[in-house]
Amino acid sequence: MSSVDLSLQHAVHTLYEDHHNWLCGWLRKRLGCVDHAADLAHDTFIRVLTQRRAPELREPRAYLSTVARSLMIDLFRRRAVEQAYLETLALIPEPVAFSPEARTLIIETLMEIDRLLDGLGGRTREIFLMAQLDGLSYVEIGRRLGVSVTTVKKHAVRALTHCLLLAED
Repeated sequence: MSSVDLSLQHAVHTLYEDHHNWLCGWLRKRLGCVDHAADLAHDTFIRVLTQRRAPELREPRAYLSTVARSLMIDLFRRRAVEQAYLETLALIPEPVAFSPEARTLIIETLMEIDRLLDGLGGRTREIFLMAQLDGLSYVEIGRRLGVSVTTVKKHAVRALTHCLLLAED
């Protein structure tokens, strides 16, 4: 190890011994948490060590508080980003998980609808599903199937009448 490294190590060690408790107290007042203050004090001394300026400090407490203040700002920014991220996550809907009873009820309902539609002719059923499930207009259905709007309406009325009659049973 070079004499410069030993000198730096000694200066940081002395700085730590002389000011660590003061810095922890200073940070504790601002952060309100002993553990966060200790962590930030540690980070402050790491920063001083990596900047290699400890031997030349004339006002060590002013320097330490400046470095610590900068680290506090970084901490608050990280917390704000984390909080914004968590709030955004909270807005994302969770995947819907149906209970076994709800799944059974849904399956039974779909099977009943399928049974109701099974009595329709192929074209009538197709037009009914395009209108009800796909949300297409009669004009769009006619265009897609190559039939007139009147034909689409006729099949739609037939399908609705069929469903209403079966639903009354």
